[in-house]
Amino acid sequence: MNLASLLTGSTPALADLGLLLLRVAVGVCFVIHALGKLGVVGTGNMPGFAAWLADLGVPFATVQAWVAMSSELVGGSLLALGLLTRPAALLLVATMIVAGRVGHRGAGYLITNDPPGAEYTINLAVVCAVIALFGPGGYSFDALVF
Repeated sequence: MNLASLLTGSTPALADLGLLLLRVAVGVCFVIHALGKLGVVGTGNMPGFAAWLADLGVPFATVQAWVAMSSELVGGSLLALGLLTRPAALLLVATMIVAGRVGHRGAGYLITNDPPGAEYTINLAVVCAVIALFGPGGYSFDALVF
């Protein structure tokens, strides 16, 4: 193996493994955020999330809170499993665009800003867009089913 192939080479199996690792890590992240909105992990809960959205001026804040949580829970689960991967990834891109534009409006980019910027939502949206472009990979339920 030469230096060029070591630095730039890959195989289909490595690409599939990389997509599996990426899908599972990001999917689980979304599921944990959804569970946080439900009060299962962390200190948050759905009434608090809905109240925060209402304070931001989001119409139908309770409905929007449930939509956001559901998209994270369902989309994250599907992404981690590699099932309906592209639709799930696109759903999560849309969710993160809304989160960045609504929840982090006017806060800049850095998450360390006060209030926190949209860095996290932007990066999650980009990662999900990349997954949508590449697809689920061979180690996925999509590969088994379809």
